[in-house]
Amino acid sequence: MNTSEQALTHDPVCAFLLEHDLLKSADMKRAETYREQHGGDLVTLLVRLGLVSERDVAEAEAGLLDLPLFRSADLPSEAPDLPGISVRYLKQNLILPIAESNGDLTVVMANPRDEFARKALAMASGKNIVPQVGIASEIESGIEKLIGGGRSVMGQIVENLDTGDESDLEDVEHLRDLASEAPVIRLVNLVLQRAVQARASDIHIEPFENRLKVRYRIDGVLQEVEAPPAKSTAAVISRIKIMAKMNIAERRLPQDGRIMHRVQGKELDLRVSTVPTSHGESVVMRILDRESIVLDFDSLGFDEQLKAKFTKQLQMPHGIILVTGPTGSGKTTTLYTALSALNTPERKIITVEDPVEYQLEGINQIQAKSSIGLDFAHALRAIVRQDPDVIMIGEMRDLETARIAIQSALTGHLVLSTIHTNDAAGGVTRMLDMGVEDYLLTSTVNSILAQRLVRTLVPAHREPYEVLPEMAQEIGLTQFGKQDKYMVYRPIPTEEIPSGYRGRTSILELLTMSDPIRRLIMRHGTAGEIQDLAVSEGMQTMYRDGLSKCLQGITTLDEVLRVTQEA
Repeated sequence: MNTSEQALTHDPVCAFLLEHDLLKSADMKRAETYREQHGGDLVTLLVRLGLVSERDVAEAEAGLLDLPLFRSADLPSEAPDLPGISVRYLKQNLILPIAESNGDLTVVMANPRDEFARKALAMASGKNIVPQVGIASEIESGIEKLIGGGRSVMGQIVENLDTGDESDLEDVEHLRDLASEAPVIRLVNLVLQRAVQARASDIHIEPFENRLKVRYRIDGVLQEVEAPPAKSTAAVISRIKIMAKMNIAERRLPQDGRIMHRVQGKELDLRVSTVPTSHGESVVMRILDRESIVLDFDSLGFDEQLKAKFTKQLQMPHGIILVTGPTGSGKTTTLYTALSALNTPERKIITVEDPVEYQLEGINQIQAKSSIGLDFAHALRAIVRQDPDVIMIGEMRDLETARIAIQSALTGHLVLSTIHTNDAAGGVTRMLDMGVEDYLLTSTVNSILAQRLVRTLVPAHREPYEVLPEMAQEIGLTQFGKQDKYMVYRPIPTEEIPSGYRGRTSILELLTMSDPIRRLIMRHGTAGEIQDLAVSEGMQTMYRDGLSKCLQGITTLDEVLRVTQEA
């Protein structure tokens, strides 16, 4: 009988997690091996090792035992008075008393199957125990809030933190020891865990004179969260640098690194960047959640008409397709989706990226490394000799890269790349500014896709409202036909979703090269003139696409105005 089968026969929670694909059998075997060596409860070990999330375990327990799942929003203002029970016992067994009535004591338990703890509590309190299932971290903070000193989980960890002497912080070995201490490890893990729970895409850790600031970028907007105290700055940043295999002695120069980390049952790939600032090193971690990426045009925000046009461009045998937009506008995800659509056994696809964000099966991906001279231009020269059908270049950064891309397109390759401009027409003028000859540009560029990301509304938490006729005229809603009322939506914030938004979608515009547009480029027309001509030929602008998504209730006017030039 293998380990997974043993789990199925011995532990119903593990069986539930395996059955619902919330736990991999390989991870199950790892936890079993660890338990054989060190002992302990298997489910607790799975959570501690980061192989499953606390929430998944709690939901499994609640479903199997047919018990209610406690939500932190239901936390009472004060706990029942239980003089015979110590806070230490409640913390050790992760039990939170929340209500008392008619001889019954309602408690939230992280492990409701612990019969011994329930009987001991019943004996000590003299009451009948009515259990609910809770998430361990929420129970810890609930105990602290209702019965303890009101400290957060982070506050409890910081209590045990030894930051050493100010003079010792210059000593690299001391810093290394400090960063390897359990409280510092727990602090950094807590910051990462909360970022995953909040669905953040980036973590910003910024030292200032008297404080350390932590901010998460959630759905494209930065939000400040609870941060460790200023005295822990050196230890926290050193811990991150050790995890990213950086040089912790070097604090004067920017550094880049990578962390592979298991949090809440997810395999995370973190890209780490440090830069020296006035009060220490500022750290930014980009979270790449490999499990959450969806390479599908519909989920990216392409409507049927645009998807058909863009797919037609991808079927071209040669030429250049550019995706444009600012940093963090989803360009790379769109390119990966295009590559996965092109990825067939008949095509050889090679990419050169900096960095390679996601591994794609069947595609040859090259990591650019300028420190050893392997930049985009050098890699491209080698790629052309590899007999590819499709080439993807992470970014058109300079004239040399653009020239090789154009030569590749002229010699029968389809080239996909990104460029930083505000709109599709701006992509043309940007390449001309780089020094690309107009006749080469018009003969190779097939189309330019511009995009932005807007936050999406939760259908259950949105409300419609009417836009006044004058306002509808001003913002352009009248272009969708005359209506008695123009109804758009706004979010209804909840405790669970404070912003009222969840997730993001793209608003897009696709400029396809036509003969009139090519003639205008040869005359060096401005970006505005190119845009106007493209619109007269049927191009839907990003702003119009955004307004259309507002009327459908996908996003809000505020979001569209926030990310487009029409603001």
